[in-house]
Amino acid sequence: MSKVTIKTVAEHAGVSTATVSRALSGTGLVSPELRLAVTKAAEKLGYSGNTVARALRSSRTNAVGMVVPEIANPFMTDLVQEVEQSLHLHGIQLLLCNSRQDPSRERAALTSLIGRRVDGLIICPVDATSSFAGVEAAVQSLPVVQVDQRIEGLNADWVGVDDETAMRLIVEHLSSQGVTSAAFAGSKENDSSSKARLDAFLRHAGALGISVAKDNIFLDRYSVDCGRESMERLIRSGSLPNALVCAADIIAIGALQTCHAQKITVPDDLLITGFDDIEFANLCTPRLTTVRQPLKAIANHAVDILRSVHAEDDHAAVRLALAPTLVIRESSSARTHESAS
Repeated sequence: MSKVTIKTVAEHAGVSTATVSRALSGTGLVSPELRLAVTKAAEKLGYSGNTVARALRSSRTNAVGMVVPEIANPFMTDLVQEVEQSLHLHGIQLLLCNSRQDPSRERAALTSLIGRRVDGLIICPVDATSSFAGVEAAVQSLPVVQVDQRIEGLNADWVGVDDETAMRLIVEHLSSQGVTSAAFAGSKENDSSSKARLDAFLRHAGALGISVAKDNIFLDRYSVDCGRESMERLIRSGSLPNALVCAADIIAIGALQTCHAQKITVPDDLLITGFDDIEFANLCTPRLTTVRQPLKAIANHAVDILRSVHAEDDHAAVRLALAPTLVIRESSSARTHESAS
């Protein structure tokens, strides 16, 4: 099938290419009847691409859409707040959608936000595979920046934490505490951030002589229940490792709850670490050793990228991994200090 162009749309609607451009961009004098005819022609022909992207960009609404997988996750709440504040400083409004871990709901949210003529989109994709089609379609219409999680093979910008460095800091710290065996609890493998953290954890654990039994890798979702269930499985195995490394603080908090219920003392019987440094990490007992993500910087970079690509037709995707900070607390050590990468 030949590529649909602006000329194709013009011929189908019986108007000039200039009229198509004005109708799609919302600029110039175009009657409601002609605008409707052009829009229907474009939709029927499946017209998309740089011309539509330029049209949307030229009719600014000073609003940006954001889609997150689970707003109940405290990390996502903190990230949304930082994005909203960064946009506010530029006079831009945030329209937020919660996909509830559902790729179809995520795609519907993206479609709805595009229909509202937002100037750009910030998304934390639900699934590295199932989210591809929906996010790819959005990229054809608007500037899109992925945050935290990402879809490989997609020409869309991404800003997040340097997971490789983060896990190196955690494993080196555990090794310094005498850890020789460890378990890992994270999200499903098609969650890009959890996969990156697991892969890095295994590499650095192997390099430092920390053993990780295959049965001691637990993958479910970023939730307190995941931490509880992972810890219960470790207890049922009859032999605890020296440490449990969690891909998110909410997982680690669930593990701490089970330890408390089962009379397992942290860190005397087991060291536990988290990831994100949400507010509760410093409030639980014992306080949680974790990786602090630079949320303000992630948000600012995501917004800056969106604002910078509005005038560009061809944009090489940016991959920006920001440095983490290791925050050492009582769950893995009696010492309390912070160590930057």
